[in-house]
Formats: sequence, C-alpha cells, structure tokens
Amino acid sequence: MRSTRQRHTSGFTLIELVMTVAILGLLATMVLPMAQLSAQRDKEKELRSALRDIRGALDAYKTAVDQGKLVNGHPSASGYPSSLSDLVKGVDDLSTAQARKRYFLRRIPRDPFAQDASLSAEESWGLRSYSSPPDNPRAGDDVYDVYSLSTGMGLNGIPYREW
Repeated sequence: MRSTRQRHTSGFTLIELVMTVAILGLLATMVLPMAQLSAQRDKEKELRSALRDIRGALDAYKTAVDQGKLVNGHPSASGYPSSLSDLVKGVDDLSTAQARKRYFLRRIPRDPFAQDASLSAEESWGLRSYSSPPDNPRAGDDVYDVYSLSTGMGLNGIPYREW
C-alpha cells in the first residue's frame, strides 16, 4: 500500500505537462512577432544610416566641385560623381599644391534590404541621375541620389524605395 501511494505523489500528471507545454507555446507565439519586428527595425535603422552617409558624401562632392576644389568631368556636367565608386576611390584635389586625392566615403554601405547577396554594395542601390525626375528615377551620366531597390514597406507606411 505504501509503495503505491509514493508512486502517485511523485512526478507530474499528464494534465500538468499538457498545460505547461500549452503555456510555453503561447509565450513562444507572442515572442516571435516581436523578434521579427525588432529585426525589421534594425534593418530600417541601417538603411536610414546608409542613405544619410551616401547622400552626405554626394553633397560634399558637389560642394567641392562648386568651390573649384575638384576636377569637374566636362563643362556641361552637373558636378555630381559619375559613379558611387568615385566617392571611395578618391578624386584629385585641386585646392592643394601637392598631388592629393580627396575621399568622401571609406566604403560604400550595402542596402540592408537587398535580396541578392551576390551583388556588390554599389549594385545593391538604385541610382538617380541629376536629369531624371524624382517620381521616375533613372541612372544616367552622374549619381545625384540613391534609393533602395526593395519593394517592401517600412514600419512608417512609406515604401523603402521612397526613403
């Protein structure tokens, strides 16, 4: 009699185990969307930072050309670089007597929402030339602006392409 009573009092019942698994499953289903939202928020932060860095470098390049510190490709040129790689490779600086280069970026940041991992960082961005309209950006002889090629929608309701 005593051994039977000890066997029933130790351990968990089937109902206790089922309830524990159900509670753990419920908690897991609540945590997963929050983790996905956090990952998307982190990528959006990277996108914002990358756009700010590239656009700042493009503006600095244009300012240097306007001030006569850099060689402007040809007289009718807009004053913007011909490619994003010009910002990294450097351009001859005319403001010093010595032959020096002026650099605007250490590296081209990659679009965090780019789907194709085989693309280079420069190819991960959409390019807009100075002569193209803002509502229909197209590449051209220069790089006036960059935009994400992602078709996704931001948490703020604005497509990444329009950031």
